[in-house]
Amino acid sequence: MSVGLCDEVRATCAQIAAGARSVDIDLEALGHVEPEPPPALDPLRHYVDGSPAAVASYFLALDAVNFGSGWFPTLRKRSGSSGYFTVAWAIADRFRAHGPWTNAQLRAMRTDEIADTLGQRRDHELMALYAQALRALGRFLGERDALAVVRAARGSAQALAAQLASGMALFADRGFYKRAQIVPANLALARVARFKDLRSLTIFADNLVPHVLRCDGVLRYDEDLATHIDAGRLLPAGAREREIRACAVHACELIARRVGVSEHELDNWLWSRGQAPQYKAHPRHRTRTVYY
Repeated sequence: MSVGLCDEVRATCAQIAAGARSVDIDLEALGHVEPEPPPALDPLRHYVDGSPAAVASYFLALDAVNFGSGWFPTLRKRSGSSGYFTVAWAIADRFRAHGPWTNAQLRAMRTDEIADTLGQRRDHELMALYAQALRALGRFLGERDALAVVRAARGSAQALAAQLASGMALFADRGFYKRAQIVPANLALARVARFKDLRSLTIFADNLVPHVLRCDGVLRYDEDLATHIDAGRLLPAGAREREIRACAVHACELIARRVGVSEHELDNWLWSRGQAPQYKAHPRHRTRTVYY
């Protein structure tokens, strides 16, 4: 699995795209892809000012709960922040005030503790899932620290992603592995790890890049799916939701080849494009899932 995780994603998504019934791809609709500035971590809303071990621990914890976009409209958000940045910033503040969670503290994580850390209601459904995810991370780590997990990957982003996907159920998003792949990308961006195969990563298939591709005409949805999403209704996990993500992954593989960039670099360009008002003005698909 460690050797071929990203190839598995590409093959799975190509297969789904080829048989998709609700989504199709028009690569010619994209037009020119403008390069964006290289990705950078917000130094206030991320914890990047500690030791390498502490920063690595932060990103493992953050990425353990880096899901929930289907619930984000129901979160109490920090001023000017998305759901993701609300969570990232709150955990960063916790690390600055008290240091990293120990592995034992992760294994004992309670719903009310993570809810209070994030400034959310204790009875919010997502908080119980976040506590579950952090307990799983503590069990996965055992007696290791975050950098020991990185060392075990021997410089391979795919190997690290595979460790996570096989070691924790909430990372086992078979065929996509969005959150498992974003961990090495974040660790590299934070400059606490280096990976020889970082460019082998696919896009991080959630709901924003597919939305950008749809707005730009690259992804086209059938009338029923388009009406459902445009009405702001939740899209259940299942065939149509997987078609959206798979067609985005496959389209970005083809676009990246044409443009001559890596797929995860293209992901950053399209994610940045998606911050513009014209993209935010339209509903994106919302699925309540632990995978993104």
